[in-house]
Amino acid sequence: MELAKIFIIIQVIIGIFLMVAVLLQARGTGLGEAFGGNSAFYGNRRGPEKTLYLITVGLAVAFVVLSFIILFL
Repeated sequence: MELAKIFIIIQVIIGIFLMVAVLLQARGTGLGEAFGGNSAFYGNRRGPEKTLYLITVGLAVAFVVLSFIILFL
């Protein structure tokens, strides 16, 4: 396989994971409320919410970097 095609496949996979990570985050609610929990106020990210946030940021950075790499191939 050509190197550019491999990068495109990786970018599609990262894009799918990025969409899932963004959709799991709900503004003003906790991760527990997305699965049926109850939260009365918006606070700091803790535990799994913080991990999901950091994963989302990492995936977004990887997506952008990979886009620039594909652009210059």
